[in-house]
Amino acid sequence: MLNFLCLCRSLAIMVKSRRLQVLLILVVLSFLLIHFLPCSNNAHTEEKPSPVHILILSSWRSGSSFTGQIFSQHPSVFYLMEPAWHVWVKMYQNSAKVLHMAVRDLVRSVFLCDMSVFDAYMSSQKKKSDLFQWETSRALCSPPACDSFSRSDIITAGNCKTICGKYPFSKVEEACKTYSHVAIKEVRFFDLKVLYPLLTDPSLNLKIIHLVRDPRAVFRSRENTMADLKRDSNIVVGSQKTKGEMGPYNTMQVICKSHVEIYKAGSQAAPSFLKDRYLLVRYEDIVRDPLARAAQMYRFAELHFTPALQKWVHNITHGKGHGAQAFDIGSRDALRVSQAWRKTLPFQKIEKVQNVCKEAMDLLGYRLVQSEEEQKNMSLDLLFAQNSSECQILKAEKLVSAPTL
Repeated sequence: MLNFLCLCRSLAIMVKSRRLQVLLILVVLSFLLIHFLPCSNNAHTEEKPSPVHILILSSWRSGSSFTGQIFSQHPSVFYLMEPAWHVWVKMYQNSAKVLHMAVRDLVRSVFLCDMSVFDAYMSSQKKKSDLFQWETSRALCSPPACDSFSRSDIITAGNCKTICGKYPFSKVEEACKTYSHVAIKEVRFFDLKVLYPLLTDPSLNLKIIHLVRDPRAVFRSRENTMADLKRDSNIVVGSQKTKGEMGPYNTMQVICKSHVEIYKAGSQAAPSFLKDRYLLVRYEDIVRDPLARAAQMYRFAELHFTPALQKWVHNITHGKGHGAQAFDIGSRDALRVSQAWRKTLPFQKIEKVQNVCKEAMDLLGYRLVQSEEEQKNMSLDLLFAQNSSECQILKAEKLVSAPTL
């Protein structure tokens, strides 16, 4: 550098014209400004990578709370469970289709860590604990949202709710801004095309995980939590259609149709901006091979599957619990629970569910049963295999992610 300056000075002396000397000096200074000063500044103002935004798109009683926890417990993820609940509670007189826009706007704001969007749905004295199911978010149970746990801890909702509820709502936005990934689990979108503005928004890096479950299992689980879902069902199909014997089947028909439309829009007729940004996951595949499927979802979301998380995923899917309560995400025998409908749901009801959800079942790979004997024959596999290329990928991921338990 010193030699270069000396050379330039010598050239200036050799040039007799004072105007040319000044011009030469300006050229040299410009060169130095362009090639040296920016490098020095960049070392101190290195840009932070853009966050990755993950939307777990599902319907009620489809294993979405558990799937959400796979992301919530990751130390790099800020997670919220069903923030659109607030929209539906505040504007319950409207249909799901009318509420789509308000829900989309709220989700976008959350992805951008702008929590002022909740001002329209909460009182002015809002607290962190006013957020729906806030305690299921590890990010809201660890610094800076709560100082009682470490960000690397696996944190149960019960422990969090007892200890971390007193922190102010401002901590939600503060915490969100410190994470590389923002994940939201939502059951209140019935059309993927509603999300196209978010997928084309340059301020977002959005990936969609579309979680589905056997409609017969969903129906059986909804029967056990019917009171909890009454308001949501009314919004989905209208209060008149939820009444009477066919009410539950009318709701299932709308849910199944929405899964068909979302799947077709995401995979069969997908626009270019959806390339590598839509992933279909069946809940039954998760419970059959939790580690491989968790690895697949993490890879899709650009997250590392740590040994601690591998151990947690294994333990929470190989417990003794029954998972009977709504939003219960404790340890359970996940595979057995996923098949419970085959032993408890009357065949007459199964026939009706299959009738209103046949297109979805055919498209998503669920085998119909033709008799009560087939229903209760547990050796009969009701899940069609996925395509061979995806199976090969999952086998490779299983080998990579196999933990020491």
